[in-house]
Amino acid sequence: MSRDTAINGIDYGPLAALVGEWVGDKGMDVAPEPDGEERSPYYETIVFEAAGDVTNAEQQVLSIVRYHQVVTRKSNDEVFHDQVGYWLWDRSDDTIIECFTIPRGVGVVAGGKAAQRADSGAIVLEVTARAGDDAFGIAQADFMFQQARTTAFTHTVTIAGDELQYRQSTMLDIYGKQSYDHSDVNTLRRLT
Repeated sequence: MSRDTAINGIDYGPLAALVGEWVGDKGMDVAPEPDGEERSPYYETIVFEAAGDVTNAEQQVLSIVRYHQVVTRKSNDEVFHDQVGYWLWDRSDDTIIECFTIPRGVGVVAGGKAAQRADSGAIVLEVTARAGDDAFGIAQADFMFQQARTTAFTHTVTIAGDELQYRQSTMLDIYGKQSYDHSDVNTLRRLT
C-alpha cells in the first residue's frame, strides 16, 4: 500500500485507510419478507478506531481496528441495525479479518485479502465466511439457525481517499427461501 499505514507506531497496513468517522445517506437494504422483499433506503455512521495490536500464541501479530456501525431507516428515522466489531490485519501473510456480532444472536469471523487498485490507488478489502467453515465461519443462536439461518457472508469495502463504498451480501435461509441474498450497499464520506 502506498500511503502511510502507521498510527502511533503500529503498522495497520491496509486497515489504516478505515480509521475515522464516516457518514453516508445513500444506503439501500434489500431484505427478505414472507411475501417478497423489502427495499429500505438508509443512512448510517461508522466509527473506526485504531485499537493497537495483539500477539496470538507468541507467533501471530494482528493490528486491530475497532468499529461501531449504526444504520437508520430514512422512512422513519429508526435504527434498524447496530453492529460492533473488529477489522484485523496479519502482516506476515497479509490476511485481513472482520469479526463482528449483531444483536440478533449472530457472530461472524470472515477472512480474505486486501488489494490496491493500480488505476486509482483505491484500497479494496474483501472478506468471506461460510457456515460450517472451520477458519472463517458463522455462529448463530438456535432460533436464528432454525428460522433465519445465515449460510454465507461477503463484504467488499473500497476506500479512495475520503470516500468509502461497500457491498455486503448475507445469504439466508428464511421464510422458505433458500440462499436469499440479503444485501446492503452504501457510499460514505470521512468526517474526521
